[in-house]
Amino acid sequence: MQPVEEENGSGRYKTESSAMFGLFGKVKPVKIRSCNDSRKYGVAAKDVKELLKKGCKLLQLPLSGARVCLYDDGTKVTDEYFKTLPDNTELVILSRDQTWSGGVVHDISQLLSASLFGDAIVEAAKGLLSDEKAPKRRKILTDLMQNLEDRSDLENRADDEDWFKGVDARFKTKSAYMRYNCESRIRGYMKEVVEATKTVEKAKVRAEFEKASQSLAEMLKNARNNGSYFDRTEEEPDRLCTQEGWFTCQGSFDQDLCPSFHSINPYSSHESRVFFSTWNLDHRIEKKRTVIPALLDALQNHKSADVNLNYFYRMLFTRENLKLVHIVCHKKGAHNLQCDAKEIFRRAGNPQKGKQKVAVKKRRLL
Repeated sequence: MQPVEEENGSGRYKTESSAMFGLFGKVKPVKIRSCNDSRKYGVAAKDVKELLKKGCKLLQLPLSGARVCLYDDGTKVTDEYFKTLPDNTELVILSRDQTWSGGVVHDISQLLSASLFGDAIVEAAKGLLSDEKAPKRRKILTDLMQNLEDRSDLENRADDEDWFKGVDARFKTKSAYMRYNCESRIRGYMKEVVEATKTVEKAKVRAEFEKASQSLAEMLKNARNNGSYFDRTEEEPDRLCTQEGWFTCQGSFDQDLCPSFHSINPYSSHESRVFFSTWNLDHRIEKKRTVIPALLDALQNHKSADVNLNYFYRMLFTRENLKLVHIVCHKKGAHNLQCDAKEIFRRAGNPQKGKQKVAVKKRRLL
């Protein structure tokens, strides 16, 4: 019986009946394809020689120099290996000069080199994903789809309602919400400073710490909580992303670069926006373990006016001490980095008095 081509690459196929198998001894049903065609065929053979003879005829390939490999990763299939394969394993038959590095690698290359655009590419990727069973390859395809499904060029709520799922109606643009998201994170750091007041037992020290906290809060307010870090409409270096909205992991606190080259565009889709919430603004010199305790120590025998609050502001709330990191690059153990002792107190003769000054930006409407 002639092998029957699968319908639409769905994985369904027909081979010779089991009755025919019995006539020729032990045979194994497999799926075959060429490296230049996604159509798959069902074939039964007792060894590689028979498989190549049937497969090359079916796929119209020259038998001389032909060989068989696994669709998944390109492993060459020998007679001994062929016997161990599960039924219906997917195989690729290659001509003498052809190579195969693996199914997903090939399919993604074909996909990206195809003359498809926008939604058509996404649909093609979904088609590959629907027929993929291996967890690792499904993960690769899922990540690819996430990046292909890019609507980052859309900014207004009216143009991309899906992106704003779960977002308060007062936010009319993506940039406005992303700014708010960043502000919320950094305001959280200020709350931790205020919370530390409860740990101070001496009334005099507590009073000085409250003064310091109020000054820091005012500085942060003047800087609009540094929400510009996530706002792609801001100018460099005030933003952490490109104009299109791409963020790059800056690596863990003890690295100069992210070795995995993590990147994400939360402006592109609802899923990307949600996943971006797992990325961290990590303090190189740790906020709770080091920076806040150093401020408390400085106020034990000094007034807040003697302390370089500008330095503590930078260590708590700015890029000078903050790194944007993918969740897997966020090391939660002790960083073992200390505040600069030369920066903790104001230098003699420093003309700056009272509250520190921070550049104020004009407030922009949502």
